[in-house]
Amino acid sequence: MSATRNVAVPVGSLRKGAYSRLTDNALMALAPSRVRAGIVEIGALPLYNQDLEDDADRPPAWAEFRTQVKAADAVLFITPEYNRSVPAGLKNAIDVGSRPYGHSVWDRKPGTVLSISPGGIGGFGANHHLRQSLVFLNVLPMQQPEAYIGGIADVFEADGSVVNEATQNFFRDFMAAVDAWIETILG
Repeated sequence: MSATRNVAVPVGSLRKGAYSRLTDNALMALAPSRVRAGIVEIGALPLYNQDLEDDADRPPAWAEFRTQVKAADAVLFITPEYNRSVPAGLKNAIDVGSRPYGHSVWDRKPGTVLSISPGGIGGFGANHHLRQSLVFLNVLPMQQPEAYIGGIADVFEADGSVVNEATQNFFRDFMAAVDAWIETILG
């Protein structure tokens, strides 16, 4: 068995009780034992402004975020869909991590996207919009299985557990595929 794989998980929703966070918790409970994933908080990141890169007072939150993502072996984006795209906070985190130019923390990391929505199409627009950014960032995205979780409001019990066995099985299989993808890329 290969080494433990550390996965950075930026979640798109900033809400304390976000379905993105519940989804992360469920995925980690069902992930292979060598996959260690932790949410990388994005809510306190100041908006990206290149002028601050040259400033001795560069926002400390940027440095902390960059360090956490850079240390990870892979990245798992869990995002809701806002207006057929990703939430502004997640886009800002992507920008902060990609700069300064030539020092992107995303470069050559295996990655994957799981999108969620209370609606029926499971955040399809956000998923594919995010994938466009990943191509430029040189993240190596897992192609299959694609993960669009529609009706997310009905997936969890009040205690955060997954309602049904079929969803648990999908989450378990998805995380096994993530593990296999990381192994394929990193060896």
